[in-house]
Amino acid sequence: MRCWLKIEEMALEELMQRLNAVSQCADEIMHQDIIPFYAADIQDQLKKQFAYLSGGRGGDGCPVITFPDYPAFSEIPEKEFQNVLTYLTSIPSLRDAGIGFILVIDRRQDKWTSVKASILRIAASFPGNLQLVLVLRPTGFFHRALSDIAFKFGKDEFKMKVPIIMLGSVSELQGYIDKTQLTEDLGGTLDYCHNRWLSRRTAIEGFAQKVKQTAQILQSFGTELAETELPNDVQSTSSLLATHTEKKDKMKEDIRVAVEQGDDILGSITKPVTENPEYKLNQDQLDNQTTVERLLAQLHETETAFDEFWIKHQQKLEQCLRLRNFEQNFREVKAALDIVSERLSAFTDVGNSRSHVEHILKDLANFEEKSCETVAKARLLASEGDAFIQSNHYAVDSIIPKCTELHHLCDAFTTETERRRNHLNKSLELHDLLEKSMKWCDEGIYLLASQPVDKCQSQDGAESALQEIEKFLDTGTGNKIKELNKIYREYAHILNEDLKDHVQKVFQKQESMEEMFQKRQISLKKLAAKQTRPVQPVAPRPEAFVKSPCTSPGLQREYVPNSESSALRRVNYRRGKSEMTDLHQSRGGSTMDDEENLAVLRQHVINELIETERAYVEELLCVLEGYAAEMDNPLMAHLISPELQNKKDILFGNMEEIYHFHNRIFLRELENYVEYPELVGRCFLDQMEDFQIYEKYCQNKPRSESLWRQFSDSVFFQECQRKLDHKLSLDSYLLKPVQRITKYQLLLKEMLKYSKNCEGAEDLQEALTSILGILKAVNDSMHQIAITGYDGNLNELGKLLMQGSFNVWTDHKKGHAKVKDLARFKPMQRHLFLHEKAVLFCKKREENGEGYEKAPSYSYKHSLNMAAVGITENVKGDAKKFEIWYNAREEVYIIQAPTPEVKTTWVNEIRKVLTSQLQACREASQHRTLEQTQSLPLPLPASSCASPSRNHIRNTKKMEEKKADLTSLEGYVTTVAPKYPEKGKGWAKPSHSLDASEENDGWSSAEEPLNSSDAEEEGGGGGEMKLTPGKYTVVTDYEKGVSEEFTVKSGDLVQLIREGEDGLWYVKNLSTGREGWIPANNVLMLIGNSKSAQSLSSSESGTASSTLSTSSSCSDSCNVSSTSFSDIKG
Repeated sequence: MRCWLKIEEMALEELMQRLNAVSQCADEIMHQDIIPFYAADIQDQLKKQFAYLSGGRGGDGCPVITFPDYPAFSEIPEKEFQNVLTYLTSIPSLRDAGIGFILVIDRRQDKWTSVKASILRIAASFPGNLQLVLVLRPTGFFHRALSDIAFKFGKDEFKMKVPIIMLGSVSELQGYIDKTQLTEDLGGTLDYCHNRWLSRRTAIEGFAQKVKQTAQILQSFGTELAETELPNDVQSTSSLLATHTEKKDKMKEDIRVAVEQGDDILGSITKPVTENPEYKLNQDQLDNQTTVERLLAQLHETETAFDEFWIKHQQKLEQCLRLRNFEQNFREVKAALDIVSERLSAFTDVGNSRSHVEHILKDLANFEEKSCETVAKARLLASEGDAFIQSNHYAVDSIIPKCTELHHLCDAFTTETERRRNHLNKSLELHDLLEKSMKWCDEGIYLLASQPVDKCQSQDGAESALQEIEKFLDTGTGNKIKELNKIYREYAHILNEDLKDHVQKVFQKQESMEEMFQKRQISLKKLAAKQTRPVQPVAPRPEAFVKSPCTSPGLQREYVPNSESSALRRVNYRRGKSEMTDLHQSRGGSTMDDEENLAVLRQHVINELIETERAYVEELLCVLEGYAAEMDNPLMAHLISPELQNKKDILFGNMEEIYHFHNRIFLRELENYVEYPELVGRCFLDQMEDFQIYEKYCQNKPRSESLWRQFSDSVFFQECQRKLDHKLSLDSYLLKPVQRITKYQLLLKEMLKYSKNCEGAEDLQEALTSILGILKAVNDSMHQIAITGYDGNLNELGKLLMQGSFNVWTDHKKGHAKVKDLARFKPMQRHLFLHEKAVLFCKKREENGEGYEKAPSYSYKHSLNMAAVGITENVKGDAKKFEIWYNAREEVYIIQAPTPEVKTTWVNEIRKVLTSQLQACREASQHRTLEQTQSLPLPLPASSCASPSRNHIRNTKKMEEKKADLTSLEGYVTTVAPKYPEKGKGWAKPSHSLDASEENDGWSSAEEPLNSSDAEEEGGGGGEMKLTPGKYTVVTDYEKGVSEEFTVKSGDLVQLIREGEDGLWYVKNLSTGREGWIPANNVLMLIGNSKSAQSLSSSESGTASSTLSTSSSCSDSCNVSSTSFSDIKG
């Protein structure tokens, strides 16, 4: 790396030196060290042509500057005059200019006075060396004679460094300068065009500037390239290389254009010679040709120097880009290797059966096949890095560790994969041995069970049975476990606790079976001996139980004390049900046979439950590894469309959470009940809370299925299905959790059917009920998520208790200010959702589509807060109808259920909600009232009707006071709920519905003690409201009394004086001192006898009502109570 930087610094330094030399050479060529400007700077002054450099030369090569006849010569500004002379004298080479210039002043058409002034001005301003001054004097006789006389007698005025020669004609001029070196206007043959000369000088000087600028730009560009820091990522490096290449190409294009410009100028100079080989260029033309050729040479030198530098810089950038690609690929490959290594480390399970091990081996093979691509890519990348090292890449120090790590990871993965495979092969070998042993034991037990007992009573039959047993025992050589310790030693590296326990169980079963055979052999040998007397053939029942098989796992099963019977009891129940049934029938029917048949059937159910559970877990794992994990696999990313990326959570939902629950918890718990299937209900009950995760999965299923339909033909899914060798597509496996949760209730029903008299029957029934409840909750939630148009958060409404479709009629209280529509005679079709805190009314809308998109949606219409809801259970004329009313029957909804049973279910559920709210309200009010009464001031002086003894009781007995206040609150709760007042305002006056009271058998919400058919049970009493002396607070404004002048406001404190008729009480307003009549329902008791204050309702208490309501929210009741006491304090 350091060596490379040093080389790059040297290359930049060399480039700078060469380009600086080009710039200096260009300045020298154009004499920029002498003249500060170009022809383009004084182009307008040169165009006046009062002086020009024709290109002619004198005899010794002196440049000739001609001053043609210019009438306005004297009017030329001094600055312009000096600029032109300075520029013209700087054009010839330094050698020619050093010899001196010849000035030809043409004044043939001028006057002597002008000639004199011109000569004096030129003599004073000429910046160069002069060799000779030739003046063509005026041709007029008078001015000619005058010039001769004046020049003769005034020579001193014309003293210059060189001689001045007055010439009378051009022929005399040709005596000093050859005719070929004079222009046509001076009688010569020199081809000169001032505009052409000016244009060519401008082009040459522009070209020289172009060469110099190009060298300077390349200097800056080279510095920029050398000082640019190398990026650390592929994209930035690629972008930098592209940017530098683009700038280089632009530089090359500028150089090409400049070369073309120089070639065009050179061609224009040599064009006459090209057209006419005999044409000879004058000295100025030759100088111009030399100048352009030198400039072109400098331009080529500039291009060559930059090309050499660019090759080195480009090589560095390309090596940097390859390095960044290598580093990026290294990160990706290493991440992929880490993933496959992590997945490989998950292959720790050695299997619990042969099929399980085979499945794991298959998974390992598939995994290895999928991982081969990653390993191959890693090895290829390591080889690429090795090639960089061999080619002396500038970053060798960074590449070597990465290549070493890649080789190590690949070798470690290969070694670990082989080790895992060897372990699984060993496990497969062990399971083969165990299965052979178990199969041999099962065959032996079946052999013993199938031997006809009556035939064995004879000597021949016993001998035949002995031969069968001996023949069977001979087959155990290659099928049974011989030494348990040898198995432990040979398979020690794969034996975990579960597998070790399984080996012990198999070995114990084998020993029990062999012991049973030995005892059978002893019995048969005795029977095969000489028969002393006839024996009545009786078929023994060695497998019969002394007790019912339905015992708990914690209890020991008791058997007939016969080891043969014990062994026969452990017959493998996975044998066909018909086979066992035939066996029992051959032995005769009995109660014990029926119990054994039920035990076999239970065993079939538990086997099916566990086997299907294992298959279910494996299918979930297959989907998660074969599809979900592949969506995060960088090697598969190119197959996933951009719209599908980051949608794994939508497609698979919480399937991973479901898998972990079943694999780590539920399946293992189920396996503990394989010997006690009748108790499996406990397993379900213990894990019932975890089954709630299915609700989340089912709620996401519509989104998942919609996404699947959108991308079902994706190449990614097809490739995953091919690798998994699945015949069915992914959507079939995404449906597995929904199918599984519905399967449990069928298996529980089946198990309950065969376990009715067993110990775990109640648990099974409870588990079945709970599973059905989960299915109902899942079903309800699927409907709930289809609600549209609800602005709030449905989760804030509490748990969804019920949902269903009903016919709904609406009615409204008379006089209500916000009635928007009349009573509806035609029922509305509404779908109701009952939550803990509200009931929602929605309109069901059927959707067209497939699958879940075909499911209906529910358009939200309105909702009722359960804190202000009441119900009427029975509506005359229809046993399927009930009422839900709101805010003391301001809004009434008549609900018609599909069946009376549905109505009863809904009414009971609503009753539970309202009862729980009422109970919570009471507890909150009781607590608040107790706190507030403890801070009350002393009571006001009692009036003539006040009861001092009650005040004494209130002050001395806290518990009685607490009861009285609570009962007073209940009396308020039974009244029509007033609406919340605005701050500082009284309670709104309640309005009563006459229609509602007539429909409800004369009962309205204001007439019922607790708005419930359970009012008496709640302590409301149902009787008339009795006169209770004491103090009350007004809870509702009352302005229209018997006396028009008597009014009370909400919060006023009144003293009860006497009771009148029609529910009116005569009271004294302690705030104003006035007395008058007011309805008893408008007051709330504060001080009085708790017994008489326990019910503040109307005077009617006839037939029990079937209406239940909190009538107002708990917060309403609590606010009323707190407001009343604050009024007392005030």
